[in-house]
Amino acid sequence: MGHSEYSSSVSHGSTMGHTEFPSLGTHQLVSAVPTQHLLDEQAFVCGAGAAFINIMVTFPINKVMFRQMVHDIPTVHAINQLKREGLSKLYRGVLPPLCQKTCSTSIMFGMYYKYMHMIYDVSPEISHGTANFLAGNLAGCTEALLCPFERVQSVLQDKKFYGHYKNTLHVASELRKFGICEYYRGLIPILLRNGPGNVMFFGFREPLREYLPSMGNTWWSDVVKDFVSGSLLGAVISTTFYPINVIKTHQQCQVGGEFISLWKTFFTVYHERGGRLLYLYRGAHVNFTRALVSWGIINASYELLRKHFYHKS
Repeated sequence: MGHSEYSSSVSHGSTMGHTEFPSLGTHQLVSAVPTQHLLDEQAFVCGAGAAFINIMVTFPINKVMFRQMVHDIPTVHAINQLKREGLSKLYRGVLPPLCQKTCSTSIMFGMYYKYMHMIYDVSPEISHGTANFLAGNLAGCTEALLCPFERVQSVLQDKKFYGHYKNTLHVASELRKFGICEYYRGLIPILLRNGPGNVMFFGFREPLREYLPSMGNTWWSDVVKDFVSGSLLGAVISTTFYPINVIKTHQQCQVGGEFISLWKTFFTVYHERGGRLLYLYRGAHVNFTRALVSWGIINASYELLRKHFYHKS
């Protein structure tokens, strides 16, 4: 994509009621606005489609990682558990993450660009780094409204609840007995993960892609670059925040009772795993592999959908 294309995207944004972004460097401008006349609304659609494709491919891998987080078991044992349970239960619990990830990824892309436009409308002279920081965190907070989906998913995937809950609706109904706050158990770790993760993803997404060596001007070379850049960035971010996800998972596997603080949960897990910080990363290699595949698929699918539906020559 040429630099002139990004400039025309800015101009197009202003005709839609957006203030033009200030002059930015190539990488900054790429990260700041949707390219190829991509409107905010189109970012929502492409984000949702990319997430749907990703979930159907990576759900079994995610389930193995979840078992390791909760039961502190090796990868082989987690895989053997799933084998014994059979194919009929492999996609048990897929509906909440399918809904949650489709909505959250849609919000992640759509709201990030919408917040970026809003920020530059209010303060045209703001630096790109500050705008990216604000937009990423605001989009992350908006995503956190979908916490109930993660909450239900955690309960459904935990083996100890297999005899208690039939399906997604049953879990949602039972949680309601404990009040609305029960749906948002684990919210603080989610906020700590979403905001900074978004800032890192959108801040480095295009610069990393541009840094990769050129493989020609073909559609498949673009797909490869999008996949590789998304894979590397997603894996690094996901691994960085892995301990926070461990804490979140432990909090959300409790139904009813006291709402345990982030720090108390951390020390509980820390002592359960032998008092070594390194053990908080048990299962991180599976998470790293899943993130490589997952974010590669999301990034490549997002760009494919964007180009196919919204940038036809």
